[in-house]
Amino acid sequence: MNLKEAFRLSNKYHELMSESEQILENEEYTTQVKNTYLRHKVMKESEDETVLEQPEMIYYTKITDVVRFLIYLMEERGKLASAIRKAKNALDIDMDSEISLNNCRQSVVRVLRSMNQIKDSERVLVNGGHGFRFNVDGEQVSYTCDVRRVTTINFDRNTIRKELRALNAKAEEISSRIDLCMITSKVSYIPPFDVNSTFDEAFETYLALTED
Repeated sequence: MNLKEAFRLSNKYHELMSESEQILENEEYTTQVKNTYLRHKVMKESEDETVLEQPEMIYYTKITDVVRFLIYLMEERGKLASAIRKAKNALDIDMDSEISLNNCRQSVVRVLRSMNQIKDSERVLVNGGHGFRFNVDGEQVSYTCDVRRVTTINFDRNTIRKELRALNAKAEEISSRIDLCMITSKVSYIPPFDVNSTFDEAFETYLALTED
């Protein structure tokens, strides 16, 4: 398998482990309840009856197997992680670092693109100015006036555009290299079941493996 398939399988292990944990965290499935109806106390001619409550859940009788399945998934996920690490080490780029750096580049690109969209502008704010003055009688009175607001960029737009083009080109180049590595890489790991398997199918495959 390649790295793309390996990452998908790793996500599948995570999903199956979560489903196993949900089953095991439900006390309705991990405990056994018996109800004894004490009829003899009220009716001497009747006998007590014990009834076992059993949830309508196919794994109720296989809870210990679900525990073993969860441990198995965790161990397989560990083996897969080790195989992924070896495959990454064989690449001609440091994939994790490059992915992290590309995320940084794309974040900076968003900032510079936003700056590049800023335009110079001019507008009049009607009655936008307030102050005080003395009238002819020497009294202090308030006044309002219009304000002409001129907005201009506070940076070198040519530099922003140049860096934006360079970052976009670098990000695309690295993305292409990462995509190629994801497809052409070789991960030395054999999946125990199909990545599209449901929980039921994966669990049954595991039980079959343990019976051998």
